[in-house]
Amino acid sequence: MKHSKILIVDDDKTMLKLLARVIERKCGGEINLASSGKDAYEKLKECPPDVILTDIKMPDMDGLALMGLVKELDQAISVIVMTGFGTIDLAVRALKEGAYDFLQKPFDNDYLVHTIEKALERTDLLRENQLLQKKIKRQGIFQGLIGQSPQIRQIFDLISRIADTDVTVLIRGASGTGKELAARAIHALSGRSSREMVAVNCPALPEHILESELFGYAKGAFTDATRDKKGLFLEADGSTLLLDEIADIPISIQTKLLRVLQEKEIRPLGQTKSVKVDARVIASTNQDLEKKIEMGQFREDLFYRLNVLTITMPSLNDIPEDIPILARHFLGLFASEYGKEGLEFTREALECLEKRMWKGNVRQLQNTIKRAVLMTSDNSITLADILAGNEETNNIKQGGTTACFEQFNYNEAKKQMLSRFTREYLLGALKKTTGNVTAAADKSGLERQAFQRLMRRYGITSGEFRAKK
Repeated sequence: MKHSKILIVDDDKTMLKLLARVIERKCGGEINLASSGKDAYEKLKECPPDVILTDIKMPDMDGLALMGLVKELDQAISVIVMTGFGTIDLAVRALKEGAYDFLQKPFDNDYLVHTIEKALERTDLLRENQLLQKKIKRQGIFQGLIGQSPQIRQIFDLISRIADTDVTVLIRGASGTGKELAARAIHALSGRSSREMVAVNCPALPEHILESELFGYAKGAFTDATRDKKGLFLEADGSTLLLDEIADIPISIQTKLLRVLQEKEIRPLGQTKSVKVDARVIASTNQDLEKKIEMGQFREDLFYRLNVLTITMPSLNDIPEDIPILARHFLGLFASEYGKEGLEFTREALECLEKRMWKGNVRQLQNTIKRAVLMTSDNSITLADILAGNEETNNIKQGGTTACFEQFNYNEAKKQMLSRFTREYLLGALKKTTGNVTAAADKSGLERQAFQRLMRRYGITSGEFRAKK
């Protein structure tokens, strides 16, 4: 475990020393002691800890008042409250007001250490999320292009340098890597941004329709031409035209497109005169243009006209360090859209997202997060939510492995599966007893206190099940 800071607060100095010895021996890290709430508050202002272990009953400032001040300073600090006989009600109140957990004196040292270690993990995750949020905000200028990997930073730098020029750009990359977002970022940072960018999905239109859409036509040019039509090149005059998936344009249209790039003019169907046009062209493709040239399916001279400057969007599997940033970005968007603000990823869920393979790249990740936000019934996105509703979940139900678990080592995969099983088991037990914790614990063969500890560990509350009576 990385170097951590733990602040222990208790007006009983003997208890303070005992706790310090146990925690230092088992958890390590930096241990600070405070014999009162006021003393603790001054120390946490000077050097914020990761976890605070505090008694509830203290003379000058009780644990609840201290916890309120802690939350004002730093929401990520995890607070564990200690309570003696007769103060259980206060401990329950502390949980409702934001405490991570409570320990009833006298407590088992191993359970104390386990609770602190879980609290340290929570703080680490929350601070990581806060850092990701700051990184996301810094990348807002690029119209949705997000990342901190060297490859993405290089693309940001390149876009910044070429955006305010008229150079033709070819954007290459697999499906779902954000080629259109890169094109829109170039347009947004250019001197043409006051006019809307025009985009055309080349393979979506038949050859005769694509030609008239791009270049326009004069009235009477063909049977149904009852009026003049301005083509997309003229629509993009003074702006930017994105030719999406240009590899699928027929050879006949490639020839006319080459003329536009060379002469900066178009000739609408049925007209004898050419019309000057000032449209910056950006093209994108997920195909191997060099191979299509060899097969005679793409003009080599057009390729060189388009390939003045190339931007290659990396596959998501090539930039794994950007997955948490992207995941947090999408989580924020969809949580807001579906009225589920405040959602966070559990560590297991985030690790799964980082380790799995993304054949569909950023688009697949985006859809996975959207589905998870819709599926979750808790205040966290869990591993079960990530896997719900797709082929990986079916593999689990059939007793197989999943893309997520296969990429962990055996012990970690076993831990992840056990965590998922425990959470689903608890949810099932509470559902059957409509939120009656005592009955659920009894049916599970567990002591009520042990069942409640598991509920707290997995962030489960019984209230939602009672509401369904």
